[in-house]
Amino acid sequence: MNKPDLGVEIAGLTFKNPVLLASGTVGYGYEISNFTDLNKIGGIVTKSISLKPRKGNPPQRIVETASGMLNAIGLANVGVEEFILEKLPFLSKYDTRVICNIAASSVEEYVECVRILTKEQTIDAFEINVSCPNVKDGGLIFGNDPGFVGEITDKVKGVSSKPVIIKLSPNNADIGLFARIARENGADAVSAINTLVGTAFDIWTRKPKLYNVTGGLSGPAIKPVALAKVLEISRKCDIPIIGIGGIAGWEDVVEFMIAGASLIQLGTVNFVNPDTAEKIIPSLEDYCLKTKRTKINSIIASYEFN
Repeated sequence: MNKPDLGVEIAGLTFKNPVLLASGTVGYGYEISNFTDLNKIGGIVTKSISLKPRKGNPPQRIVETASGMLNAIGLANVGVEEFILEKLPFLSKYDTRVICNIAASSVEEYVECVRILTKEQTIDAFEINVSCPNVKDGGLIFGNDPGFVGEITDKVKGVSSKPVIIKLSPNNADIGLFARIARENGADAVSAINTLVGTAFDIWTRKPKLYNVTGGLSGPAIKPVALAKVLEISRKCDIPIIGIGGIAGWEDVVEFMIAGASLIQLGTVNFVNPDTAEKIIPSLEDYCLKTKRTKINSIIASYEFN
């Protein structure tokens, strides 16, 4: 049997395989490049970019939890100008898809960021972070309001011809509704899920371990929730899905694809084993061979119920 085709196409873009690196876990690419060959993976989602630089939240900003971690970085980033001058040139050297994650505190800021960055040829698509639970302004409010999600999607699509992916929050009752609103307003895909809201306390001081009090819970602990949310979107809305949440090995990738994801993103595992992305790819090929599949995209949304 010939080598299976791991390629996946969404929104007019072909990815050489379904393995992407998640925003906020690999910096702007340089930070992970010594551990994983970026030429071998499907793509990288950059650390969130806002219009102006952000210092983020004071420490403590990361706390380990059972089977995961809490983070309250607060969207610290270099801002659009430095991103274009100092970060994008490095990514342009690699044969991989580059998805730029955008975070903002207003609808206008989302639009302006995309308007400026859409001119950059290195960027293949935008992931719009409407649901970040570790900042006190923006994000969380937008992601839980259907009206805001629709407005942001519509206005961002109005200033760019590049694919727009809306990153959805799991912290609402009906993620399928938000996926439908994103699609109706022009979104080319959705990514799900963003982190869950969590907190932790020091039992001796009785104070929160995070300066921000709450943060985003990620890692294997959230995988069952993420998988259920991807399945819910798949059953309720006809839109490509990028699965995120606790993916740590090739079996997780396959499971997310069966549930409806076309692509996946590796996040917290990058802190533990930063070469995971590269190692997963041959395992996906082996899976296809063992199940006699010539194309990995044949497993997307292939779930069956008794």
